[in-house]
Amino acid sequence: MFFVLLNNDSSSFSIIRSIYKKFREVDLLDKKKTVTALKPGEDRAILLGLGMILSSVMMYFVLGITILRSYADSVWTEEGVCVVLNSTVTADMNCSYNCGSDCWRVSKYPCLQVYVSVNNTGRVSRLSHNEETQDASSECFYVPRCQKDTAAMHTMIMNISERLKVNQQVPCYYDPSEQQETVLLTRLYDYSVVFHSLLWPSCMLAGGALIIVMVKLTQYLSRLCEEIGKIKR
Repeated sequence: MFFVLLNNDSSSFSIIRSIYKKFREVDLLDKKKTVTALKPGEDRAILLGLGMILSSVMMYFVLGITILRSYADSVWTEEGVCVVLNSTVTADMNCSYNCGSDCWRVSKYPCLQVYVSVNNTGRVSRLSHNEETQDASSECFYVPRCQKDTAAMHTMIMNISERLKVNQQVPCYYDPSEQQETVLLTRLYDYSVVFHSLLWPSCMLAGGALIIVMVKLTQYLSRLCEEIGKIKR
């Protein structure tokens, strides 16, 4: 009787052990599937982070040879207050506009010359709209977009002249070394433009680096959990 019970207990124990092994094998298989599924996802995340970092570096390069270079080369760095002394139309300037495929025609716009006193120092300088206007015409305050309708361009220039006569004091930018006699009403690339231009590539660079760091942290924690599990066994 004792041997019969012993045989029954041993057979029951072997059955339970075999069932446990099957569940254990299924559990290990699920873990392997999970790890296998996670690896491609981690690789894609790392590739995404590297792509974002590479794109931000390329954007930094493009901004460096365009906006940052123009900002660094500009001599109009000091901001001041200019008092309008004279605002008159001197002559008509020629310009050309596109009238079709391989077609260019000549039009005219009035040249507005504006002279100002910088910071009430008695220094009289010619006022220009921005760097592009200064490069396009060294005599006129504003160069409108050339078009066929000369009356529209004349009306635009006269409106600008009237506004400058009403607003006697305007903010302006000048060269502190006084090598450039012309002062500017506005700058194309000031500090705010440079800041907003660098903001988006900086955010992309930080986002890409954060993705890579999070993936590496997840991998480290996963390995740490596996090691702790092995120690407990």
